[in-house]
Amino acid sequence: MGQPTHAPNDPDWWRSAVIYQVYVRSFADGDGDGTGDLAGVRTRLPYLAELGVDALWFNPWYLSPMKDGGYDVADYRAVDPAFGTLAEAEKLIAEAGELGIRTIVDIVPNHVSDRHPWFRAALAAGPGSPERELFHFRPGRGPDGELPPNDWPSQFAGSTEPVWTRLPDGDWYLHLFTPEQPDLNWAHPAVRQEHEDILRFWFERGVAGVRIDSAALLAKDPDLPDLAAHPEPHPFVDRDELHDVYRSWRRVADEYGGVFVGEVWLPDTERFARYLRPDELHTAFNFSFLSCPWEAGRLRASIEATLAEHAPVGAPATWVLCNHDVTRTVTRYGREDTAFDFATKAFGTPTDLALGTRRARAAALLSLALPGSVYLYQGEELGLPEAEIPGDRVQDPMYFRSGGTDPGRDGCRVPLPWAAGLPYAGFGSRDEPWLPQPADWPSYAVDRQRDDPHSVLTLYREAVAARPVFGDGPLTWLPAPDGVLAFSRADGAICVVNLANTPAVLPAHSRLLLSSGPLDDTGRLPQDTAAWLLA
Repeated sequence: MGQPTHAPNDPDWWRSAVIYQVYVRSFADGDGDGTGDLAGVRTRLPYLAELGVDALWFNPWYLSPMKDGGYDVADYRAVDPAFGTLAEAEKLIAEAGELGIRTIVDIVPNHVSDRHPWFRAALAAGPGSPERELFHFRPGRGPDGELPPNDWPSQFAGSTEPVWTRLPDGDWYLHLFTPEQPDLNWAHPAVRQEHEDILRFWFERGVAGVRIDSAALLAKDPDLPDLAAHPEPHPFVDRDELHDVYRSWRRVADEYGGVFVGEVWLPDTERFARYLRPDELHTAFNFSFLSCPWEAGRLRASIEATLAEHAPVGAPATWVLCNHDVTRTVTRYGREDTAFDFATKAFGTPTDLALGTRRARAAALLSLALPGSVYLYQGEELGLPEAEIPGDRVQDPMYFRSGGTDPGRDGCRVPLPWAAGLPYAGFGSRDEPWLPQPADWPSYAVDRQRDDPHSVLTLYREAVAARPVFGDGPLTWLPAPDGVLAFSRADGAICVVNLANTPAVLPAHSRLLLSSGPLDDTGRLPQDTAAWLLA
């Protein structure tokens, strides 16, 4: 265990990598101020190497007022002082590389912070100025311009707040997210040039790849028409002109051997696949699998559809169970409704954590056996559940913009537990963490799980280490009873997942490599359990 599965000079590492998502603010607190930082990450690099991951994807660590968890960027070439310095980021990239772990940074091209120099200059310059052409400033409608320029909805689920804010000078500006995140005008050549320069800046500092936030939202219909009157083509989602942007980005990435992963939420599989053509993005997140309920038929359909939509463009699929925006897997799988939908999130939803943990363990083996790359969100390897944050401690704008009905995303962002016997479960040494840790957090601590052969952490370490046995070959479904998923990969490696309510007989095999839970007394696979076999 503990060795990345791809050599440092392997150009195709990203096609089957295990990539660990680091939400810096909640990973490890190196200076004791209650906020995770790059110093904390650097001290935990041996842990990540022991886990065996190939790369780290970092949520934004840039200078930011933190109105939306760092996705409101004020300066892409500076690290926020809460996290450290640019020099420390460069050390982190280099030190991770020495351990065989690559680095992926997050780019947020749709918008910037209202503290960004461009936006501050636009505010100062006034209506009709060249500075305002970098954004979407418009006069309002109505006799006195008192109505927003159009009817576009907020991109925060459950929010009814407008996406336009009026300034004292009468102009309105567009922000698909919070008012502190003004949207950029991607029809302006300076916006395109600036982002290509930002890509080069980070590639030159040794990053291996870039994750693109809200990748399908950048381009807007220049007329900014009402959505109700012009639903097709959509005025700001998945517009054709976006592809020219990503072709130019791909040329930059190819100069450095870098790779992209796009956050592309699209129901149309053919439109989704266009982003993965050989001269555009390398990969994109697979939200169909992430949001799929724990049902055998639905999971198989999602896997088949995912592989089918990637096949024509030759791109590898990505598999992810949760991330910094999504209810944690253990909690979601322990609920009556095991799917994920932003619109259905609510406080006080009952969950059976024992059931959810059993299913999450099985799901881990399922996702790691599939062809393509796997993204692992920090804390998944510890089996962390979603935390319910008291209303007076919530920080996520989704909560406030929904009027307090949406619990927001803070519950999956609670600082990690490292050592059961230390203050704040070892996350930091002095100040209380920026989000409160539940009382039972120490029971999930790394030091309690590291040497426990039955822990979730041990399961993940063993699975990541054994994953190369599946090779690079395609997936072949095997005959199985209703409620059971069974498939083979290269060299006779088999994955079986039992979602039925009775134990399942395993296919003929020579060896049991790994299972998410014990087999029953007759050697059958219990419900909500997965196994890896050699034929």
